[in-house]
Amino acid sequence: MRAILTLNSGSSSLKLGLFSEGLETLALGHVDRIGRREAAMKLSGADGSPLPLPASAPDDFATNAAALHTALAAFQSAFPGLEVIAVGHRIVHGGIDHAAPERLSEPLMKQLAKLAPFAPLHQPHNLAGVRAAVDTFPGTPQVACYDTAFHRGHPFVSDTFALPRRYYEKGVRRYGFHGLSYDFINGELTRTEPDLHRGRMIVAHLGSGASMCAIENGQSVTSTMGFSALEGLPMGTRPGELDPGILLYMMDQEGMSASEISALLYKESGLLGMSGISNDMRTLEGSDDPRAKEAIDYFCFRIKRQIGAMAAAMGGLDGIVFTGGIGENSARVRAQACEGLGFLGVEIDTSANAGNAREIGAGKVRVLVIPTNEEIVIARAAKAVLDL
Repeated sequence: MRAILTLNSGSSSLKLGLFSEGLETLALGHVDRIGRREAAMKLSGADGSPLPLPASAPDDFATNAAALHTALAAFQSAFPGLEVIAVGHRIVHGGIDHAAPERLSEPLMKQLAKLAPFAPLHQPHNLAGVRAAVDTFPGTPQVACYDTAFHRGHPFVSDTFALPRRYYEKGVRRYGFHGLSYDFINGELTRTEPDLHRGRMIVAHLGSGASMCAIENGQSVTSTMGFSALEGLPMGTRPGELDPGILLYMMDQEGMSASEISALLYKESGLLGMSGISNDMRTLEGSDDPRAKEAIDYFCFRIKRQIGAMAAAMGGLDGIVFTGGIGENSARVRAQACEGLGFLGVEIDTSANAGNAREIGAGKVRVLVIPTNEEIVIARAAKAVLDL
């Protein structure tokens, strides 16, 4: 069986996809909560039914690298006659120069490794995935698909910081992320909601990593994430928007080093830091601890605030799409984030929202829930780049 394999390594999860040369889904794999006791892997066939998994030990999911090797072994076990003809990779950061999918090479890998300080929670895992795929499928073409590419056409005001111009020229810019997810949603709207696609949309990709994107007539206008994957909304373990004076305070008054501040910002903040309980929205929603409620309230407040800001940036609003693990599954977050936005024309149908319906809006502005599929975006790109 000839197939295209896709690898999508997140900060706490790993997704894999297996697609035919005609881009039909053959199998999907998902490792959730990497590095925690609850970590587990799921492998499903084209119809969604579970596929048998080889025996695994807890250490198999202790790190992203271990989870990747375990998942690749599971795919090979489930499909013993598998011939992987291409591997597509989600690469979080493409920097200034990489705005389209391209075939990976050793020189390109070295260039992308230099961007690791821009996305330290993701870029090293992404590139480790490439190395693991090369080891597992030697000689097979590898294709990079960049999360930043979708946003590269931003206007200057959405692309810059108010710093001396030399920093902009060096690449200190707002890049935006989750571009593969936004690309998929954009394509789905083109296919199923062409009138809405031509309008002014806000897409909220809410998960362990969370961001929002304003899309007008199919083009990214602005994004909540900027230079790194720290900016914007609060996330599982990342704080989102932060006064830079706080970092100066931490250095001057707390005596914290750069590595200590990095650990705080990437691993100890966000929902986990605010609640002191968990970085997982499912755990927080099931908790009676008032700190859990406060963390959820802050998360939803920042989403609501960004909806208003993005509507202003586009001069109006025609639709909102919720996607990502939280966006697709948390009726509470969707309802709370849209509460009080009637003045914009945003109203939620309580019953439809509770049932995770595709259309949950009850006002002038349409509100949709659309599951994202970054894997098929990667597979399409790999096929196109290699002209398969």
